[in-house]
Amino acid sequence: MAVLSHFSRLTLMGAIISGGVLTLAATPVMADPYSLPIASSGPVALPPVADGGTMAARGLAAQVGLPQFTSPSWRPGLVRHIVMFRYKSSATAAMRAEVTSRFLRLVQDSRRPDGTHPVKSIEMGVQNSGEGVDAGLQQAFIVTFASEGDRNFYVGKPVIMDPAWFDPAHEAFKTFAAPALEKVVVFDFDVLATASLEPSGHKGTSHKAGSQTRR
Repeated sequence: MAVLSHFSRLTLMGAIISGGVLTLAATPVMADPYSLPIASSGPVALPPVADGGTMAARGLAAQVGLPQFTSPSWRPGLVRHIVMFRYKSSATAAMRAEVTSRFLRLVQDSRRPDGTHPVKSIEMGVQNSGEGVDAGLQQAFIVTFASEGDRNFYVGKPVIMDPAWFDPAHEAFKTFAAPALEKVVVFDFDVLATASLEPSGHKGTSHKAGSQTRR
């Protein structure tokens, strides 16, 4: 029984009895992948998995070609590019200030090979809502473009991987800021509709000017 108990812990291929001797043929149990030694070269760096929106944008870029996809004339109209940050607790005040300064300078640093600027404006502010639905985000930037082509050239990765067709200044900023950031949220949209109230007294001023003109 002791012998059988010992052999019961093996994976048996079969048993052969010859001359009263029990011969066992066993195969080694396959190793648990988590028990294998770690490669000395370290983990393999894999590109991030792209979501459906990224894949759709990549498909469109491949369909129309990068020169057209990143052209200032590609789908003209106002585009808002909203970026929100949550900083790591280790990010110092000086580091946050430098990230902010470099982001705002992209309005001038971001440029095409011909020297034109794809960014129309950049606005920045810090979270001050008391509604409790900020998801821990601390700072927001609104980048405005005159076309989707300008936005595409500025954003670059992960949609455009060819450095000949995206903004090197923005890519350098992302590399610089990444170590300080815990979370980044991006939301882009074409401005399809607007609603506003004219400032108080605006109509009166316009009417007065018109009256003076008619005189």
